[in-house]
Amino acid sequence: MTDDAIGPDNSLLIVDDDGPFIRRLAKAMETRGFAVESAESVSEGINRARARPPRYAVVDLRLGDGNGLDVIAAIRQNKADARVIVLTGYGNIATAVNAVKLGAEDYLAKPADADEIYAALVRSPGEKVEPPENPMSADRVRWEHIQRVYEMCERNVSETARRLNMHRRTLQRILAKRAPK
Repeated sequence: MTDDAIGPDNSLLIVDDDGPFIRRLAKAMETRGFAVESAESVSEGINRARARPPRYAVVDLRLGDGNGLDVIAAIRQNKADARVIVLTGYGNIATAVNAVKLGAEDYLAKPADADEIYAALVRSPGEKVEPPENPMSADRVRWEHIQRVYEMCERNVSETARRLNMHRRTLQRILAKRAPK
């Protein structure tokens, strides 16, 4: 049973290093009509993307053996029209921009539920997403800016601290903390 929104190619690759999360999401996506394959590492995700390029993919950004952006690049290389959603617990604007540049359709912060992920996967190109009910706090905007500069500096703490005119240790403490609400 495939949903009309999914189309004839219902292959979905889920790449995440959280095994219980993958199993729950895979089951939820199978009930919605997807043929699901999963991988728990960058290398396994890249191998699956090369062996059987999926039409749809949900890729965690930070995995135990590397960066999920490498999996996105492999998917795009093997299937240019694949719809890729980035899912991460470390949401920030800089990584979202990188993910979109590499071809991700959407960027969802964990915890995202199966309904949100499904909606992102089948959303029509150009379809507008509802704006968030609660805009970012000033602390969150500051944290996002720091993360963007950190990514621009290729994750070099000393260079980022210099550009932000901030002490390196202060920056390290900020980077070690979770994003503010």
